[in-house]
Amino acid sequence: MPIGSIAAGAPPLPLAPTSTPSTGTTGTSSAPFGDSLNALLNAVDESAGLANSAVGNMLDGTGDVHQAMIALQKAENSLQLTVQVRNKLVQAYQDVMRMTI
Repeated sequence: MPIGSIAAGAPPLPLAPTSTPSTGTTGTSSAPFGDSLNALLNAVDESAGLANSAVGNMLDGTGDVHQAMIALQKAENSLQLTVQVRNKLVQAYQDVMRMTI
């Protein structure tokens, strides 16, 4: 049985900002941050759907138990990643709101 890439189901996210030497400003080289979050949420939703269909196939007898467990683990990992990203965003927002002007 071939082993696929761990990140095969999730699109890559531009996490590191790029810096332009002439202006000194930072920005991402691809899509805006909101689009990246949308892509992450869509990937989580898709992995949950794939896990549900894999479990359904396992129960029907047309799927493999191992494939169902792998799909469930991928869905759980992507959900945990999304929750941690949300926690960091909430923490950053609270830190900014605590700043004095």
